[in-house]
Amino acid sequence: MSSPVVNETDDLKLLSLIGFDGRTIHGLKVHPNGLYVLYPLGCKVTVVHWETRKQDFLEGHTNVITALSVSFDGKYVASGQINHMGFKAFVILWDFEKRVALMKHDIHKVRIEALDFSFDSEYLFSLGGRDDGNVVVTHIPTLEPMCGYHATRATAGDALTLKHSNQRSSVFMSGGEGSLRVWHVNPEKRCVRAVDVQLSKVKRNIFCISIDAQDEFAYCGTLTGDILKVALYFPEDTSISEPVRAPNMTVCLGKISRTKKRSTEAERYSLGVRDIIILDMENGERNLVVGAGDGIVELVKENKNHFKDSNRLKSPSYPLLNVLKHASVDSAVTSLQMFHNSDIMVGNEKCEIYLVNLCTFSVHLIVTCHTTCIYDIAFPKDYSEVFATASKDDIRVWHTETSKELLRIRVPNFTCSTVKFAADGKSIISGWNDGCIRAFTPQTGKLMYTIPNAHNKGVTALDLTSDCSTIVSGGGEGQVRVWKISSSVHKLAAILKDHKGPVSDIHISSNNQQAVSASTDGSCIIWDIVRLARLQILFANSLFMACRFNPEGCQVLTAGTDRKIQYWECYDGSLIRDLEGSTAAALNSLDICSDGSFFVTGSNDFLVKVWNYNEGYTTHIGVGHAGIITTVRLSPDSKYLISVSDDGAIFTWKCPFLSSNVEPEPDSSIVCAVGSDKLEITQPISNAAKERIRLRKTASGGLGFGSGDCGKEENIVSLSRTQSACSQHSIDVRDRPPEIESDPGDELKPSSVRSNNVQSRASSGLRSNAIENKSSGLVGPAVPPNSKLLKSAGKTSSDPCVPKNSAGRIPTTVKSETCKGLCAKRQIHRH
Repeated sequence: MSSPVVNETDDLKLLSLIGFDGRTIHGLKVHPNGLYVLYPLGCKVTVVHWETRKQDFLEGHTNVITALSVSFDGKYVASGQINHMGFKAFVILWDFEKRVALMKHDIHKVRIEALDFSFDSEYLFSLGGRDDGNVVVTHIPTLEPMCGYHATRATAGDALTLKHSNQRSSVFMSGGEGSLRVWHVNPEKRCVRAVDVQLSKVKRNIFCISIDAQDEFAYCGTLTGDILKVALYFPEDTSISEPVRAPNMTVCLGKISRTKKRSTEAERYSLGVRDIIILDMENGERNLVVGAGDGIVELVKENKNHFKDSNRLKSPSYPLLNVLKHASVDSAVTSLQMFHNSDIMVGNEKCEIYLVNLCTFSVHLIVTCHTTCIYDIAFPKDYSEVFATASKDDIRVWHTETSKELLRIRVPNFTCSTVKFAADGKSIISGWNDGCIRAFTPQTGKLMYTIPNAHNKGVTALDLTSDCSTIVSGGGEGQVRVWKISSSVHKLAAILKDHKGPVSDIHISSNNQQAVSASTDGSCIIWDIVRLARLQILFANSLFMACRFNPEGCQVLTAGTDRKIQYWECYDGSLIRDLEGSTAAALNSLDICSDGSFFVTGSNDFLVKVWNYNEGYTTHIGVGHAGIITTVRLSPDSKYLISVSDDGAIFTWKCPFLSSNVEPEPDSSIVCAVGSDKLEITQPISNAAKERIRLRKTASGGLGFGSGDCGKEENIVSLSRTQSACSQHSIDVRDRPPEIESDPGDELKPSSVRSNNVQSRASSGLRSNAIENKSSGLVGPAVPPNSKLLKSAGKTSSDPCVPKNSAGRIPTTVKSETCKGLCAKRQIHRH
């Protein structure tokens, strides 16, 4: 069934979003009704119903969200973003129930640092970043910004955080680098006034502020690792917003040391205090929950007895905090939120969310995701229930509908650049930047075999034949290598050396006779992988990023840095069609549906586009990524479209068209991938082994991912999970399983089959092996040159392409007669 002709470009529907931007300070929010959890990811605010895990999205930002706040009554949500240097940054006020934007202003420059509501939802306070440095007060009933002022003195640094008063709507506090101020809003005069807190000679950088329920004291977490206790001196009459005297610091709190020096020195939190929750107990005592930069979460009690030997202290910090309970979340704490009055929800810099029980302080990992660039996506053959993603240090397997992580395979300090499922479901094949090809079991992630030194400069692309007997791999040095794989031995069959630049993509045709390889040297080559010879070479003034055979195998589709989508004839290598894939950014990835009626592309302008294959126009556009899109993949049943970006986000879109090769199912719920026990993401670590995912036993007897209704299969095996939210298997790359070894005597290394009369038309600039890497802070061995990471001059553009009108579209198909077995060549159409 071909895609219907549409006159306008529609938006792709986002089904789910895997990811959590833990680096956003105070970005994790629990709605006051306790049913929803909100957090930013990219340019969307994700609203998750915690019982059903259903996701809604607040869409309207044009760049990464850097601040988020929820009003005390739950009616409003405010979000702020970052923008390019010299441009305005937006603050959006949302109606939570209707999920619509009520107000949007761009008073701040470049970045929004913090947002907060007054306790009665009368005002919204916003704080600009380093390039702005202003506090703006917005009157919510009129939806208009009312006043603003400089956040800090000229002699102080940048302001970093805001906190509202709990009894006075017009009062709030701000803190930052050497600055701590109490603000008062005058609605009659439409102005705001600040009073500096007297800190004596203590100099601190304030990370977070918490104010008690009576507006009596404020507790301020610092970069030094101690807590400033500030007396606010407000009168008992809550209608009076002016303090009776200037606020000042009463004491600088530190932990009571467990060493012998406890009488003279206070212990401080490593890497600073990042967030504080004040707990007023029924017996009148006050406890604090403190989150630190080293991942420590502690329940502490303030000692009311004043320190007697203050003259003997070696620092301004007084040892007055008794540690009652403690836990660790493995990375810097960025958000602390009370959850159902019995747990604390913790977000950290590793983009993970934990639940810490207040009574036992046991830690439950509930949300996990990639934290760095994702390089590849893979679905099992004819099975859309799960998919795998490749990133730094690990490969992760996800459940498509529930967005649940099922398996994690770790190879520390290395980067997986490409991953594929074997067609028989017995293995997961992956290529790594250390030059090795590794195969793992899909149930446990156990290492099956390793092909060492497969490529000199890392494995950048690979694909497998459907009979699982041949692997075709490409490397950073430009070589394409063919490997013969069997149950007992793997051997090198050929080395093909025609490329002069890194290989960016490889795809094998449906008949297992041909393979096409794309390279950044400006060439795509069609290989005969049976005779190990080159068939056709395709040249363009571009760095090719992606290539795909159409399902019939008669045409090749390519995309690259010239923003072109090109159709090529396999028979003679001629160019059939040339489409403008993007207005200003390079294309990084493409994929074709199983019947060839449409294809999808991902590019540096953060857009996912769906194209009609025959007529060559855009039908749908997906907007929402906040990073360069590295890979897009269609599920085998064409129900889902998965896109990933260099910020670690995974977007699952509803595919607008259904392939004619797949019959629609009456029940859209996926039940065959879930065991008898419902998947519960809130299970503790110790109970994670109870979560099981049913997998189909293949016809050949292998245990792996299969197609069909698993409920009707007699032979079902379970994928057990041994850790919270995933199974993590740390693999030593030096291990060599004894049962499978290479046979050096059987290795064939023929010379290049490239003919002497072929002259490369790629310029020396295109043959360079150095490619700029856009990955998020990769360290260790360099990632092999991967075409999915190339930048373009216009990568920041987010304007969608406007589709051509119906009069300008091609009304007929462009498939050549060679698809029907004829040798006559049709006239070349160029567009």
